[in-house]
Amino acid sequence: MPSTTVRRKRRTPRVSTRIARTAVSTPASTMTEAVPSPWASVIRLRIAPAILLAVTTFFVYHDVVQHPFSNYDDGEYVVDNGNIHAGITRSSVRWALLSIEHANWHPVTWLSHALDWQLFGSVPAGHHFISLLLHVGNGALLFLFLAWVTRSIGRSLLIAALFALHPINVESVAWIAERKNVLCTFFFLLTLLAYAWYVRRPNVRRYLVFTAAFVLGLAAKPMLVTVPFVLLLLDYWPFQRIREWSASPVAGDLIRTPNLNASFTSARFPFWKLALEKLPLFVLSAADSFLTLIAQRRVDAIRSAVAFPFPLRLENAIVSYASYLWKTVCPTRLAVLYPFPTAGIPWWQLAPSAFLLMSVTMLVWRKRSRHAYLLTGWLWYLGMLVPVIGLIQVGDQGMADRYAYLPLIGIFLIVVWGFAESAEKIGTQVRWFLPTAALTALGILGVLTWRQVGFWRSNLDLWSHTAAVTENNWSAEDVVGSELLIQAVNSGAHSSNEAQIHFQRAVAINPKDSEAIMNIGADLQLHGQVGAALEKYKLALQYVQDDFLKTKILSDMGWAYEQLGQFLTARECYQKAMQMTERADPAAFVGFARTFTDEKIAALAQMLIGKPTAEGYLYLGQLQDEGGYTTAARASYQRALEMEPQLEAARVALAHDSNVQR
Repeated sequence: MPSTTVRRKRRTPRVSTRIARTAVSTPASTMTEAVPSPWASVIRLRIAPAILLAVTTFFVYHDVVQHPFSNYDDGEYVVDNGNIHAGITRSSVRWALLSIEHANWHPVTWLSHALDWQLFGSVPAGHHFISLLLHVGNGALLFLFLAWVTRSIGRSLLIAALFALHPINVESVAWIAERKNVLCTFFFLLTLLAYAWYVRRPNVRRYLVFTAAFVLGLAAKPMLVTVPFVLLLLDYWPFQRIREWSASPVAGDLIRTPNLNASFTSARFPFWKLALEKLPLFVLSAADSFLTLIAQRRVDAIRSAVAFPFPLRLENAIVSYASYLWKTVCPTRLAVLYPFPTAGIPWWQLAPSAFLLMSVTMLVWRKRSRHAYLLTGWLWYLGMLVPVIGLIQVGDQGMADRYAYLPLIGIFLIVVWGFAESAEKIGTQVRWFLPTAALTALGILGVLTWRQVGFWRSNLDLWSHTAAVTENNWSAEDVVGSELLIQAVNSGAHSSNEAQIHFQRAVAINPKDSEAIMNIGADLQLHGQVGAALEKYKLALQYVQDDFLKTKILSDMGWAYEQLGQFLTARECYQKAMQMTERADPAAFVGFARTFTDEKIAALAQMLIGKPTAEGYLYLGQLQDEGGYTTAARASYQRALEMEPQLEAARVALAHDSNVQR
């Protein structure tokens, strides 16, 4: 029986007649709308969170716009800086490019202040507003960068929110003279974004773009000299460009955006090639570091090894690393100035700090393969603090909140990524806890930040808070005393007992505090104890280092010698003060001229004792008016009228002085 072949019909998929009819009858425009637009995803998952973060940050910080200039460098940087008042001109640009004032070369920062003055003048609200906008923009840029390179929207948003809302960063935003910090961070984040763009498709043009952003950042603040190392850390994680080093892949997220981020890939290279790639950046960093050292040495900003020995600086650096971490966790006693511990650091602070740093470093190194973000975040923190940790001591601070502005991003990355990974291991049943805990933490930080901003509402509030939350802070006591004294003088008083309490505290902490000693002397002089005041002035003169303060001490000494009738000695003090032409006290010029009048007054008064005349007392009154002794002048005019009631010149002068007195 012949074999037969049974052919099976190929079954073709059939579309439902109803669906097919619907597809045919549906207009093309309607079908297009059914497909989600990539731009819609970008707006929903990138732009919208960035705007939300920006609005929240602005709301928390908005009170800062109502605050005045502070008395902590704002005057020297902006208010009293004639180069800034010129605005953006050819001469001001030239000055900014060549200036190394305040121990730094930062022309971009100078020009930003000049532009502010050109726009807003002496109104502090405008200057504060620009600093706040920069901080708001920095938070948004940080989110956009992290979301792009890690493919994790939720985690990136939380890291950026911690950065934007943490109270330790208030100093960088509320202090106008610290514009350089928020400005250099702005260019730093642009550098990271441009570098990520370069990593996607390396070429010369993209390389030049991120290098230009880096140069602008250096020209805003030299703290960015560590950026080449940061880029190498990013090459390790999350870019994974280093061929020899294995790194864990970037973890997922509760909010996944594969269509937007899955294409972020980069080729791998040997480490030496990536280091060589950064060589021009290292050269720029070295050049900027060298220029900064020259600037700091020229203005004697670097403290001597005698006053700040290197072992003590190293101990302070170790404790500061740990202290920044503690203030990140518990940001409740933040101050504008933490005094350097010149008396030494107790072992019970140094030992735990060193142990903490070594333990975390060892843990991070052991976990580097499976949790690569730990190594990137920790070295980011350690490395970015190196230029400001105090190994080269500039100024009298032991540490400063503003120095943590950039380094703590590494810690925020570790905390958020580690917390998210731990929660994922526990299971999906606790996923609801993640946003709740994050929002609670951000809410607490937002309240603390709003409170910290409030301390900047006045100089007295700022420094009173600083004196209250720090120990042995003679500088803070000085400023509080000065502010109380200014308030007393403005209200018509000549002295303030409350201010003197703070000056006495400052001297008790630092017996060589020339400013406090000078103010104590001024109070003694106002109470008629001129001899005791002179002794204080002479003591202050032995310890003073600031030229401007020295001119004030010399002026006060001149005034004391005037009161004692030693006009030649008074004139010598005023002359010494006037020789410091750069920052001479204006009172020195007035006092110097007054000494000649004082001599005439003394000679004429002596003559009138033996031979009193109405005309003589009239001339004496005129000399006393010229010297500013209004009360004594009135007495002379009255004596002249008693001797000759018809002396019209004396009557007119007396009436004029009476009107002035009222």
